[in-house]
Amino acid sequence: MQLPDAYSANCPTRMVLDRIADKWAVLLLGLLAREPMRFNRLRREVEGLSQKMLAQTLRSLERDGLVSRSAFATVPVTVEYAITPLGRTLADTVDALRVWAESHMPEVTANQLRYDAEKAAA
Repeated sequence: MQLPDAYSANCPTRMVLDRIADKWAVLLLGLLAREPMRFNRLRREVEGLSQKMLAQTLRSLERDGLVSRSAFATVPVTVEYAITPLGRTLADTVDALRVWAESHMPEVTANQLRYDAEKAAA
């Protein structure tokens, strides 16, 4: 059996890399790692995330076994999303990306401004 090689075009690990490279997936996993949440709360917590994109992302995360969906018999039906044990292992890893981005954004912005100014002057 051949070991996975993400650098190979046909490697299935690229699907997982696509998922964790998605900003919405990273943000949702981070929130669900804190506590289970209902759909509308997730929508309120992540500004700029449309209802359609939230539904698609949650469905993908559920399909991958990273998030579970529980429906409760209430009127209307209550649906809650929670991180799975597999999802928790990923959330711990990808949340470091969010922390890095929050910590280094001033440097990245300064570099972008410098780069843009240099290219405009050239």
